[in-house]
Amino acid sequence: MLCTDFLRLLTLIGVLGLVAAGVGFADGAKVGAKPRPREARQARRPGVEEIRKMLPDHPEGFGRTIDDRDAWDRLARIKSYQDLLRDAERLLKRPWPEQPDKLYLEFSQTGNRTRWRAVARDRRGRIRRYAIAESLENKGRFLRPLTEAIQAVCAERTWVLPAHDRGLKNFHGKSITIDLGSARLGYELATAKRLLGKKLDAKTRSLIERKITERIISPFQELIRGKRRNWWLTCTNNWNAVCLADVVGTGLTMLESPKDRAEFIFAGLKYSENFLRGFEADGYCSEGLAYWDYGFGHFVILAEVVHQATGGRIDMLDSDRVRQIAMFPERIEIINGVSPAFADCGVYTRPSRRLVHFLRRRYRLGAKREDDTKMVGPSGDLFAAMMYSFPNSATKQQPVPARKDHGVGLRTWFNKAGVLICRPGAKARCRLGAAFKGGHNGEHHNHNDVGSYVVVLGSRPLLLDPGYEVYTARTFSKRRYESNVLNSFGHSVPRVAGRLQPAGRKYHGKVLKREFTRDVDTLVLDLRPAYDVPDMKKLRRTFIYSRRGEGCVEVIDEVEFASPQTFETALITLGKWRKIDDRTLVIYDDQECVEVRLDVQGGAFVVEAQEIREDVRTKSLPVRLSVRLTKPVKAARIAVKITPSSLKRAASEQKRKPPE
Repeated sequence: MLCTDFLRLLTLIGVLGLVAAGVGFADGAKVGAKPRPREARQARRPGVEEIRKMLPDHPEGFGRTIDDRDAWDRLARIKSYQDLLRDAERLLKRPWPEQPDKLYLEFSQTGNRTRWRAVARDRRGRIRRYAIAESLENKGRFLRPLTEAIQAVCAERTWVLPAHDRGLKNFHGKSITIDLGSARLGYELATAKRLLGKKLDAKTRSLIERKITERIISPFQELIRGKRRNWWLTCTNNWNAVCLADVVGTGLTMLESPKDRAEFIFAGLKYSENFLRGFEADGYCSEGLAYWDYGFGHFVILAEVVHQATGGRIDMLDSDRVRQIAMFPERIEIINGVSPAFADCGVYTRPSRRLVHFLRRRYRLGAKREDDTKMVGPSGDLFAAMMYSFPNSATKQQPVPARKDHGVGLRTWFNKAGVLICRPGAKARCRLGAAFKGGHNGEHHNHNDVGSYVVVLGSRPLLLDPGYEVYTARTFSKRRYESNVLNSFGHSVPRVAGRLQPAGRKYHGKVLKREFTRDVDTLVLDLRPAYDVPDMKKLRRTFIYSRRGEGCVEVIDEVEFASPQTFETALITLGKWRKIDDRTLVIYDDQECVEVRLDVQGGAFVVEAQEIREDVRTKSLPVRLSVRLTKPVKAARIAVKITPSSLKRAASEQKRKPPE
C-alpha cells in the first residue's frame, strides 16, 4: 500500500558526524550539542490564533519566483541545473506520454503497479523539469509544454495512486481522498504556480487553484475540522509525515487567508507527533533506512516550511527526540557506507546526501560551508529542490569544522530496538563489521527476521538481509508473508520443527546478555518467543563479534525440545559459495571472501543451497544456505564462525572442482 518513489541511492559522504559535544553512541546515548532547559526542548504547541500572528499577509513557499533573476542566474551557473535544462530540451522532442484508464485499472485487476507508475513518473516529472527550465532561461519556450503538462494531470480522474485506490472509489469519482501521490502532485503544482506566477496564463493558474482546492485543500480542511476521518493523520509510519509535509506545504504556498494557513500549521504540529511516536526512544527507525530517508526526509521538509513561514518562531527540529531520529543513518551504518537492509530497504541503500548535509548544518555537527553548493540541485521533487537550492534554516547556521571520523565509535547499541551494530574502529587491521537484530515481528514494514544478522567485509555485505521485494498487491495484504524474502525463510534465522517465525509483535527476541569491550562484543538473545513451537524448551542465539586481528563473527544456536524435532539454521548471501570440506565453506563475490566454519553438535548435518525465487530488487537472486540436521533431535548446538579469507582460496577451489 505504500509508494516506492522514495529511494535516494546517492553516495553518503562524511555521514552525520556527531561532533559538537563529542558524544558517542555506545549504548544509545542521546544527541545534543549542549544541554538546554527542558522547557526549551519540549516547547508548548501554539494555538491557531497565536500561529496566525506569526504569518505574513500573503502565502509564500520554497524558492524564489522567476522574477528574481539574480537568484535564478546564480543557479544557471551550476552544472546540475545546466544538465536539467538540456534534459528539458530533449523532452520537448518526445511525445507526451498518454495514460489510458487501463493502466490505472491494472493494479486492481492483476496487482501490478509498475507500468502505470512508469508513465505517471514521466508525466509528473515534466512539470518539475519545465518549471525549472523556464525559471532558469526565462524565454518562454517551456511555458507551452508546461501548460500542457499541467492541463493533462489536472484532467486525470484522480491523483491517488492505483495501489491506494483498490476499491476504485477515487477513480470513479465516488470519493476524494488524500494519499502519498495526490499530496505530492498537489505540492508540485502549487510550487510551479508560485515560481512562474503570471508567466502562466490566468486560465492555467485558475485550473491549478481549482484542482488543488478540490483534491487537497478542501478534503484536508474537512479532516482536521472533524467532518471526515482519515487513518494517516494518526498513524505512526511514513505516510503521516509525507502526507502532512506535502499538504501543509501546499496550503502555505496557496492559501491567501493567514488563518487558514495557521490552521494547516497547527494540524502539522499536532498530527506529526504521531509520526515521531513511530520511532523507538533510541531513535531507531523500524521502517528501515530507505523509509527513514523518505519519511523523516519529509518531516524535515514540513519542519522547514513551517520554520520559514513563521520566521523561525516555530522550530520542529529543536527537540531531543527529533535529534535522536536525525542521527539514525550515522548510527545504523556498519562500515564504509554499508547499512543493514532491515525492513523494506535495499542492500546498498544510502540516505540522501543533501538531507544528511542539511541536518549536519542545522544541528552544527560538522559540515563544510563549501559543501553547501554541492547540495544545491534540481533532483527529486520540485518543492524539495527549491528548499535545498535556496537559503534555508541550515545554511543560515554558522558551520563548524567537520570531523574526519563519524564519531559513532566501535558500536551502536539500539537498546529499545534490540539492534547492535559492531565496527572495527579506526586504524584497525580488522575490516569486518556486523549488525545483529533482535526486536519483534510487528514492526513497520516488518519482515519476520528476529535474530538475523549482516556481515560486511570491506564494503561488501557477504552475509546479509536481502532487503525488500518489488511491490505488488500481495506485498501489503494478508498474503505478505507468502513471500520468501519477507518471511523468515529469507533471513539468517533458524527453521524450527519445520516452522518459520510468525508475524506479530508478540513474536520477539529477548535480550539475555550484552557485554561490550574494546575487543569483543557479545549479545545473547532468547529466540524461543519468536516461534510458535510448544515443544521447544530452549532456543538461544549468541552473537560474538571480535575486533582482534582480522576480525571474526560467531553465531551460536542452542536448542532443546521436549521430543525430537527437526532443526536447521541458515546463511543468506547474494554472493557465490563453495564447499571446502564437510565443515568449511567460502562465500565470496568479485571483491571479497569470507570463510565459514561450521561446528555442529547433536547429530549429522548437511548444507543445502536454495535460491529465493522472489521478485527482488537485487541483480541476482539471494541464496539460502541451510545447515540442517538430518534427523530430528532433542538437543543440538550449531556454531557458525565467519572470518576474512582470500579470493585466491575461492579461485583455487573453483579450479579444483565445479561450483556448488
